[in-house]
Amino acid sequence: MKLRIVVPCYNEEEVLPHTAERLLAELNRLEGLGLVHPGSGLLFVDDGSFDGTWSVIETLAQGNTKVAGLKLSRNQGHQQALKAGLDHADADVAISMDADLQDDPGAMEPMLRAHLSGADVVYGVRQARRSDSWFKRVSARIYYRLLALFGVDVVFDHADYRLLSRRALQALTGFREHHLFLRGIVPLLGFPSATVTYDRQERLAGDSKYPLHRMLAFAWQGITSFSPAPLRFITALGLMVSVASLAFTVWALWVWMFTDRAVPGWTSTVVPVYFLGGVQLLSIGILGEYVAKIYTESKRRPAYFVEKTTGLD
Repeated sequence: MKLRIVVPCYNEEEVLPHTAERLLAELNRLEGLGLVHPGSGLLFVDDGSFDGTWSVIETLAQGNTKVAGLKLSRNQGHQQALKAGLDHADADVAISMDADLQDDPGAMEPMLRAHLSGADVVYGVRQARRSDSWFKRVSARIYYRLLALFGVDVVFDHADYRLLSRRALQALTGFREHHLFLRGIVPLLGFPSATVTYDRQERLAGDSKYPLHRMLAFAWQGITSFSPAPLRFITALGLMVSVASLAFTVWALWVWMFTDRAVPGWTSTVVPVYFLGGVQLLSIGILGEYVAKIYTESKRRPAYFVEKTTGLD
């Protein structure tokens, strides 16, 4: 069984030598166990890095035939870089993971055994995040609960550490979306799946590429790519505002017709106008997000361009 480990990279010059050394050692161990073919290897995908990431990849590929590299012409984002690597994996199975090695490479063995037991997709699920800060743990929990709240089908505490069989890889090539959210797309494939748990490790070097604002943006992309819930929220909000406005109108007419407390004032006029104006702007913004996605996808432009490769046949 030929395995390709796909690792998207963005400004990972510091950590890549350590990552390659660790993954090659794990690959050799898996070969020794007879789980993978000797022709298995690593595929690093440079997502338009502006440091020396590609130079490191080229050096690694020249020194070891098990290492290959793919350089995108510009930064396309983590998900597109990962998709590019999976498109060029050319293997019986592919395992994707991040370059920081916070996802334990030791979990690849149980992943492969789960695949041999019949699973086309094996999710790596974090069972402990002791290496993360309190804020990171809390924000990650909010992130997954937010996706679940809006009806996005994702595996809780699973990022992009997963095994895909050749059948799953071929199915994934049919997705040509620009606004990729692989954590939501992979469950849509519907193939037999399994989970493998592991403890999250500390980052070897460099800085995290997912601070809070990027996590929030990623969550929003997942929600708007997979769920009409925000549009339904607008409908429900519009209904509630309409009911409240009707009630306010009835109350105002009752005061005007049956009491002498009808004092002309600006409060009862300005407050509803401001409130309704805010609701309308929010609704237009959410609608605009969906229209923008439709506009981008309708042009059907290529999602990425490969500038150069190394070590690939």
